[in-house]
Amino acid sequence: MNSTDKKYTYEEFLDIIKTLRSENGCPWDKVQTHESLKPCMMEEAAELLASIRIYNQTGNAENMQEELGDVLLQVVMHAQIASEEGLFTMADVVDDVSRKMVRRHPHVFGTGSADTPEEVLTNWEDIKKEEKKGKEWVSSPLREIPQELPALTRAAKVLKKADKYYEPGCTYAEDIEGIQSAVDALRTCKAEAHGKELEQIMADMLMRMSDIARLYKLSSEQILTDRIEDFIEKYEKTPS
Repeated sequence: MNSTDKKYTYEEFLDIIKTLRSENGCPWDKVQTHESLKPCMMEEAAELLASIRIYNQTGNAENMQEELGDVLLQVVMHAQIASEEGLFTMADVVDDVSRKMVRRHPHVFGTGSADTPEEVLTNWEDIKKEEKKGKEWVSSPLREIPQELPALTRAAKVLKKADKYYEPGCTYAEDIEGIQSAVDALRTCKAEAHGKELEQIMADMLMRMSDIARLYKLSSEQILTDRIEDFIEKYEKTPS
């Protein structure tokens, strides 16, 4: 039977990945590790985001369907490797996330209440905080935020959590004098003579910009992405 003549099931997909990883499977797939697949996951996640943009622009969801499959492939590959290592299975992953969704939505599956999206998020964070207690990999509230996030996104999350867990005044955006000082320092700093000084000034300014975006509920990553697109459009106009 031609593969285009049938509809594969989720269980068959799991078997396909297991076969690819088997002794007689694919030479590339069977040597992959959690570490070696990290770039693949990052690329597939970015391509999924691109497919959402394409869908918004064209109304065609074909690419989004394909990219969701590629992200699922990465998830199942990691679960298959973990199963071979005796750590957990894909069934464990599904069970774990299902339990999490039920646990974090007491207003739907339990006796809790939440009438607005804001209340849902507050409850979610409170429940998440309880879940993290005693986890050995959670060393502190701020270090819980992954280093692997894009720096601007991580900065906003760190600043937001710092506001919640530590004394007021730890944020940058309200320090108008500090912002002006950073701008003045940048004007007088010569990159050739003060490499490290320039780096520190730029880092401080990026943190300040991230904090301003956070307080205004804007995405630094998206703002910069849009501006990059504007820059490209300026020099390479899209044919009409």
